[in-house]
Amino acid sequence: MIEYFQSNMWQLWLLVCLLCLILELTSGDFFIMCFSLGALAALVATPFTGFVGQLVVWMLGTVLCLLFVRPVMLKYFHKKDSDRPSNADALMGRTGTVSQTIVAGDHGRVKIDGDDWKAVSAATTDIPVGAKVKVVGRDSIILTVTPVNQ
Repeated sequence: MIEYFQSNMWQLWLLVCLLCLILELTSGDFFIMCFSLGALAALVATPFTGFVGQLVVWMLGTVLCLLFVRPVMLKYFHKKDSDRPSNADALMGRTGTVSQTIVAGDHGRVKIDGDDWKAVSAATTDIPVGAKVKVVGRDSIILTVTPVNQ
């Protein structure tokens, strides 16, 4: 049985490689991918070396990938991550449609990309249902909007 495992170590490295690639899909930061590329290097080394040599190739391949490949991948794929807004900050400057009349000095509702948000008007007049508005600010999850002149 030991002979079988020794002669088919490539299957183990292929399994490690595929498992790490699947796990990489959940994170997206190219860290686990380096372990996958190290396992691919060990897979290539299976006909030439024993298990200990394969482990060394796997570790060396992983470290080299972390040092040289990952920074390039992060720079290429995550160019604008430092200034990428998320959640409610991503709504700034977006346009939406009023779904409940926004009374001046009171609240109403605005629909943006299928989501309904509580909103107040920066204008001094009421904004009727169906009017286009632009998000100009927010206070927690309450958006401040102005009418868009069509």
